[in-house]
Amino acid sequence: MQRVRRSSNRSNISAELENLASQDAADIVVALNDDPPETAASILGRLPPDRAVQVLDEPELKGPAELLQHLAVEQAVSLLQAVSADRAAAIFRELDEPVRSQLLGRLDHETRSSIERLVAYSPGTAGSLMTTEFVSVPLSWTVGATLQHIREVERTRETVYAIYILDPADGILVRATTLRRLITGDPSASILSVSPDSKPIAVSPLMDREEVARLIAKYDLLAVPVVDEASRVLGIVTVDDIIDAMIAETTEDVQKFGGMEALERSYMDISFNEMIRKRGGWLAALFVGEMLTASVMQHYETVLAQAVVLTLFIPLIMSSGGNSGSQATSLLVRAIALQEVRPGDWWRVALKEVPTGMSLGAVLGAIGIARIALWQSAGLYNYGEHWGLIAITVGAALVGIVTFGSLAGAMLPFALKAINFDPATASAPLVATLVDVVGIVIYFSIALLFLTGTLL
Repeated sequence: MQRVRRSSNRSNISAELENLASQDAADIVVALNDDPPETAASILGRLPPDRAVQVLDEPELKGPAELLQHLAVEQAVSLLQAVSADRAAAIFRELDEPVRSQLLGRLDHETRSSIERLVAYSPGTAGSLMTTEFVSVPLSWTVGATLQHIREVERTRETVYAIYILDPADGILVRATTLRRLITGDPSASILSVSPDSKPIAVSPLMDREEVARLIAKYDLLAVPVVDEASRVLGIVTVDDIIDAMIAETTEDVQKFGGMEALERSYMDISFNEMIRKRGGWLAALFVGEMLTASVMQHYETVLAQAVVLTLFIPLIMSSGGNSGSQATSLLVRAIALQEVRPGDWWRVALKEVPTGMSLGAVLGAIGIARIALWQSAGLYNYGEHWGLIAITVGAALVGIVTFGSLAGAMLPFALKAINFDPATASAPLVATLVDVVGIVIYFSIALLFLTGTLL
């Protein structure tokens, strides 16, 4: 895309507008995202109405609610009435009062009712993602009549690739068909003749977006209907909307896994105070947890005084346990999210992780023993006359700590899931802190076992 120099003065706005007018909506969004909100709103307001609606409908557009607040009320209302229903609802969630009420009061009845219905659902549910703009026809229609209806309403529907067939008496969803099957059918035949003879896949408005994504992927759907308890269609969730939602979900999980609260906005849009609030709480909690490590080490103060050489391997051994725990947590958080494992599978996971951890610990232990032997024999460091026992202590401790780290890292997501916490909260720093505390106990317990009577 051709980039232009941006400025808030009128001449440069006009030049940028002329440069953007012929570009794709997605490219216009990239340009507007680099502009100050006032400039971006000015350009948006001067675009042709159809193109402005396309731009506002793009999920990558930053701060659409803020842009609307810089426009004249009449223009903002016009744009909101033209964008897709789910997008309008998403924008309304970000609007501040009194602008929110002012715009809502000026919308036409159909748009206002649709927005009020959609914003009532909790974020992250199928209801919050759905759009009310879909194609539905009564089961008494023919293929030809349905095709003619699609031609008439195509511009006002988010997608026409899925057609939902309803019972005209009560509006209950009976069948669903695709545009592909429709155009290959006999125009005079019943719409039911081109629909699969099976009940359509549908979801509840309260279903979590991750479950909706799994259903869409499992059945290779372009859209899935959202129905109420009586099987009346409330709206549809399209595959592009679920992709956008899952990108947001994945971003949130990654941020949580890094040991912080999820950010509601992009990194560059987060204020200094909010950044401190999002990160400070977790850091403080992890710091308090690490203080337990210091307390445990104080308990073994005598051991450390008698065998100072043991302190040389504390960082090495602790990091190995934390790393193995982080690996296991990463694998299990993702496996739980994809439903590759269920909560009841915890014992099978434990049986898998224990021998895995022991094997990995044995590999690291062998490397640790070889390292101590090499340094001692090469004269790089003198570990004393009992260096062999020290090497065995380090090797055995690595087996124990890596095994514990793997088991703890695998079990923590299950524990959080059992108490209705997001498994992604089992962040790598949290696992590392847990393993550090217990790892110190394991290390010095093994040291007492092997070194009592010699160094201790």
